[in-house]
Amino acid sequence: MEILNNALFFLIAVAVLVSFHEFGHFIVARWLGVRVLKFSVGFGKTIWRWQKSPTETEYAVGAIPLGGYVRMLDEREGEVATEERDQAFNRKSLSTRSLIVLAG
Repeated sequence: MEILNNALFFLIAVAVLVSFHEFGHFIVARWLGVRVLKFSVGFGKTIWRWQKSPTETEYAVGAIPLGGYVRMLDEREGEVATEERDQAFNRKSLSTRSLIVLAG
């Protein structure tokens, strides 16, 4: 039983740490004008998701809480509408991109 408790504690601790880490990228990206498409904690099958509207950030929780990611608007990942190009990660200056990467 102790092993199970330790494993559960470990998974919760990792999920919390990942959440704070990814939130650093998320908040700085938004603060610097980069559109965040998705904020996800966990990998694998999505067990929870929420999105206020199609143009807002999607928030998700994956079944395996051992990682996470922040997906930002980026022309290298696909088409970006002309009116949104100024919000694309790849269009920002090196210093802006560096701050976003280092914020996690």
